Amino acid sequence: MGITTSIGSNTIWQTTLPENAMGKKRSGYQPITPDVLLRAYSIGLFPMAESADDPELFWVEPEIRGIIPLDGFHISRSLEKVIRRKPFDIRFNTAFEAVMAGCAEAAPDRPTTWINETIRSLYTTLHRYGHAHSVEAWEGDNLVGGLYGVSLGSAFFGESMFSRRTNASKICLVHLVGRLKERGFTLLDTQFTTEHLKSFGAIDVPKQDYAKLLEAAMSQQDIRFD
Repeated sequence: MGITTSIGSNTIWQTTLPENAMGKKRSGYQPITPDVLLRAYSIGLFPMAESADDPELFWVEPEIRGIIPLDGFHISRSLEKVIRRKPFDIRFNTAFEAVMAGCAEAAPDRPTTWINETIRSLYTTLHRYGHAHSVEAWEGDNLVGGLYGVSLGSAFFGESMFSRRTNASKICLVHLVGRLKERGFTLLDTQFTTEHLKSFGAIDVPKQDYAKLLEAAMSQQDIRFD
């Protein structure tokens, strides 16, 4: 697939789509509703766009899926020391649209983004529905990092994260995992793995194994994230 994103000042869940990722291009553009989007997540699909300027979306169903087993999540000693210093005020769901905007903004190592206006609108609506959430790092009144994703059943599907300060997105990820464990979530989906995510315990699982994990998570009642 010709989608390229990057790890850098704007850290995100996925990098260049591997050859084994199946992108299912829509035949003619038909708007995807929030309800259709939730149904897609429940069966292992997620949408992407070719670019921020392209309003069309396509479905992706990777043959190899990235997840972070919640009981296998770990952090480095150096990051643990940084977290103990509490460099940021961590908040949940107070600036969802601003987090999406941060994830979509251009960076020196990423001049383009896959987060288009269609995606922003869909996920903002999911946020109003209580199915999309943000974790935010604040420095005073300034949003300096964050991440967002979708909750459904006992699964959380990570979408994107960004940093304007060193370690901001990493610390948001640590707080996300803490919240998921506290609430009883069973699956943290990262779509794909990167070396960055593997340093936290992310692993690759075949599609058929992921399907079993997803089915178990979808059999649960929606877990409240807030």
